[in-house]
Amino acid sequence: MPHHTPLIATIVVGIVLAFALGAIANRLRISPIVGYLLAGVLVGPHTPGFVADQALAAELAEIGVILLMFGVGLHFSLKDLLSVKAIAIPGALGQMAVATALGLGLGLALGWPLGAGIVFGLALSVASTVVLLRALQERHLLDSERGRIAVGWLVVEDLAMVLALVLLPALAGVLGAEGAPKAAVPFTIPGIPDIATSLAVTIAKIVAFVAMMLVVGRRVIPWVLHRIVHTGNRELFRLAVLAISLGVAYGCALLFDVSFALGAFFAGMILGESELSQRAADETLPLRDAFAVLFFVSVGMLFDPAILLRDPLPVLGALAIVMLGKSAAALLIVLAFRRSMATALTISASLAQIGEFSFILATLGLALKLLPEQARDLILAGAILSIMANPALFVLIDRITRPKSAAPAVAEPLSLRPTTLQGHAIVVGYGRVGRVIGEGLRRAGVPFVVLETSVDVVTKLRAEGVEAQCGNAAEPTLLEAANVAGARLLFVAIPIAFEAGQVIEQARRANPTLSIIARAHFDAEVAHLAGLGANAVVMGEREIAAAMVREAFPPPPGAATAASAP
Repeated sequence: MPHHTPLIATIVVGIVLAFALGAIANRLRISPIVGYLLAGVLVGPHTPGFVADQALAAELAEIGVILLMFGVGLHFSLKDLLSVKAIAIPGALGQMAVATALGLGLGLALGWPLGAGIVFGLALSVASTVVLLRALQERHLLDSERGRIAVGWLVVEDLAMVLALVLLPALAGVLGAEGAPKAAVPFTIPGIPDIATSLAVTIAKIVAFVAMMLVVGRRVIPWVLHRIVHTGNRELFRLAVLAISLGVAYGCALLFDVSFALGAFFAGMILGESELSQRAADETLPLRDAFAVLFFVSVGMLFDPAILLRDPLPVLGALAIVMLGKSAAALLIVLAFRRSMATALTISASLAQIGEFSFILATLGLALKLLPEQARDLILAGAILSIMANPALFVLIDRITRPKSAAPAVAEPLSLRPTTLQGHAIVVGYGRVGRVIGEGLRRAGVPFVVLETSVDVVTKLRAEGVEAQCGNAAEPTLLEAANVAGARLLFVAIPIAFEAGQVIEQARRANPTLSIIARAHFDAEVAHLAGLGANAVVMGEREIAAAMVREAFPPPPGAATAASAP
């Protein structure tokens, strides 16, 4: 290589390998995340060949976490967060306590000191932000009650881990660390131990952070974006969104010692109250996806496959704590709060993995000489294996809950309700476009079924007497419940061509005579959807342009009548 470019090499090789292996994984009908992780293993220091820069990969992955949490915050309002506090706060703390106790037990069985076992258990107790959000997004659950509980649960875990990371140096001596540094507290109060002082300072910082974001941020962040929008410069708006997400995360980490992810989440949550939230989310989506892939690659780089042969039983023990012990605790807690079994299973599956905070805590534990190197290797092995197995756990839960959803008496209010309609219309997506289609079908007296991912929208439609199913329309069970074989019209109103193509392809196979009308943004998407079986594809930009020309040069009355005649 003519120049030493570790940053470029890490990004290029990581993304190229992640793409190749992710595509193979997708072809094999498993989660692309597995491919991304294997790409990290291949470029890591424990396998032959090219070795990427681990430090650079970890920092690039942190940017992905920041952007991802900012995007989640855009769709997660303060009202949503407060609405689940009754279950998220006790649930997260209770589940963390159970996982920590199980980790402590495994540590003591391996002959580690008490302090090492506690830190090890704590590292196994907190779920990965990226993995959890990806799992919810892939299943269109982020806006559902289950999604709100899971994200609220995650926020509580993040706050608890921030507190743990700040207090661990102060507690290192008590936990039995060899040569532990003296607690780093800004000041001491006579008669009060350093631990109590450190705890008070940490809580004060978190309270100050939340207060600043809710009071100052709520005014400043929307004001800045509104000013930029009025300039009419899209590039500057995109840059402003990135500056806010990254700048707030970094600034809050420096000023208040909170995590980058937590600062970005609150920034997005505050901006989410503005009417510009959807546009901000759209502008950051490509970068969010790219850096999230780098996160999985960086996790894979840390994994030493040899540990599977060197310590198989401890690895299985750590994996069992993460995927069984922690999940069982979450399941029982959610059920204790009288939520449905589907909700309990979704939450437990979402939390059945560990990630970025686990690595940070393990690194700090090693630096403080609290953790043995074996503990770090077990944490990494548990993370890799649980992340790889997490998609399969969701598939298993889908199979468990699917038969129950078809039963006559179900606790889940948004279970499948197969329609008895014949010769009806199906509307996929009930956003701005889908609602207009629905209104037109009502006026025409055409019965229709709506397929929508938003729980709130489906609940409202059912209350209005409209047949609606909640979930991804590309799922065969959902199309079957909408009786696509007996329908005569299908309106695919979702804006994402990939998902729309899956729906069209399956619907065309089930009903060769079905009339399918879809939407697109580009000529290539029009050709793609038409090739999969759409009878007509409407490109919004083209229709807008045609309408503008008609407004400028209206046709004569006779010509207009002739054009509109059947």
